[in-house]
Amino acid sequence: MADQVKSLGGEFVKVEYEEEGGGGGGYAKVMSEGFQQAQREMYATQAKEVDIIITTALIPGKPAPKLITAEMVKSMKPGSVIVDMAAEQGGNCELTNPGQVVVKHGVTIVGYTDLVSRLSKQSSTLYATNLFRVAEELCKTKDGIINVNMDDDAIRGLTVIKEGGITWPPPAPKLSAAPAATAKPPAVVAKPKGGHGASSGPASGQRSAVIFGVAALLFWLIGASAPKEFLPHFTVFVLACFVGYMVVWNVKPALHTPLMSVTNAISSIIAIGALVQISPIAGAVDRPDDWIRGLAAVGIVLTSINMFGGFAVTQRMLAMFRK
Repeated sequence: MADQVKSLGGEFVKVEYEEEGGGGGGYAKVMSEGFQQAQREMYATQAKEVDIIITTALIPGKPAPKLITAEMVKSMKPGSVIVDMAAEQGGNCELTNPGQVVVKHGVTIVGYTDLVSRLSKQSSTLYATNLFRVAEELCKTKDGIINVNMDDDAIRGLTVIKEGGITWPPPAPKLSAAPAATAKPPAVVAKPKGGHGASSGPASGQRSAVIFGVAALLFWLIGASAPKEFLPHFTVFVLACFVGYMVVWNVKPALHTPLMSVTNAISSIIAIGALVQISPIAGAVDRPDDWIRGLAAVGIVLTSINMFGGFAVTQRMLAMFRK
C-alpha cells in the first residue's frame, strides 16, 4: 500500500493501489470498504509526515483511483511535492491537473502526462556515464593507451572479439579455492546450580534429611516454649514463607513482576480483619473504640488499592507476553 523511504533529510512515500485478485495485471476485484477505509486512514497519516508523495496507481480500462484527497493535500507541510504519475488517466490526487504543474495549499502537484519523453536527458546522462567509466577502466595507464586486460573480470565480460579471435562467451568467474571460514560455535557457559529462576535439581537424600532434622528440632523448641495461641499463627507463617519461596524461586525472572503483583493482591485478605474490627460483632461485649475503627477504615482503603491495583498490574504485564 505504501513504501516510505527517508533520504537526504526528506521523506518520500510511494502510493500504490491494491486490490484483490491476481490475473490480468492484479486488479481483478475491488477490496472491501473496510479495507479501503483503513487504506485512506493510513494515507492521511502518511501525508502529514512525508515531504514527497509519488503515486502510480492505475487500473486498466478505468480512471485512476482517487487516493490522495484534498484534505490530505491541505494537511501536508508547505513546500511538499506530489508527483502524480497516473495523471494521464485523471490522476490519483483530487487536485491534479493533467499535463500541468499546479500549487494547491502550498503543495506542488506535478501532473505531467509525458514523463517518459521528459526523461531523455537523464537517460542519456546515465548511459554516457556508463561509457565514461568503461573508458576509464580501459585506459588506466598514464599515457592513455587502451589496454584490454583479460584478467579483469569486468573487461573480460565485455569483450566479444580480440585480435581477430572470438572471446565470447566469457569463462565463468574465478572463485577462491580457499574454504569459507566456519564460525566457531559459541562457548557454552555453565549455569550456576540453583540459579535464580532455574531448576536446581533434586537435593541429595543426606542433605534433605539434615535440613528436615534441623527444621523439626526448631519447631519442637518453639512448640515447647511458646503459648498455645502462638502456635497456629506461627504454623501459618512458616507455610506462607515456604509456599512463597517455592513460587518465586521456580518461575522465570521475566514473570516476577506480575507474580508479585498478583500475590500482593491475594495477600489483601487482611481486609477481612479490618472489616471484623470496623463492624460490631454479634454477641460481643467489648466494642472497638473510634481509633480502632479509624485505623480499620484506613486499612480497608489501602488493602483495596493493593488488591485491585495488583490484579490490574498483573493483567497489563501478562498482556506484554501475549501475541
